[in-house]
Amino acid sequence: MDDDLAGMTSEQLIAEVKRLRAGIREHRDSSGHDLCWHHPQLWGLLPEQIDPEIAVPPWPKFLRGCLHYRESLERQRPDAAVLDREYGEDAARIR
Repeated sequence: MDDDLAGMTSEQLIAEVKRLRAGIREHRDSSGHDLCWHHPQLWGLLPEQIDPEIAVPPWPKFLRGCLHYRESLERQRPDAAVLDREYGEDAARIR
């Protein structure tokens, strides 16, 4: 799967690491409602370009999953700023 790396020069490997790090940082730095989205651009950093088959739960189970995710953030990052805006609002208000 990663055979392409064997043929890369040192400079190409460094460029690849920088490209991957930039993608990981972009994902890491997501905030607010962006945390709720899947990130196909992150998957696009991989050399194998596939259209992954995704499956989504029915609405009630999906929303319960969102609640569990938000609750886990409360436990893991209780000091996180609160972004008080509705999805789609342009101006972010942090309290």
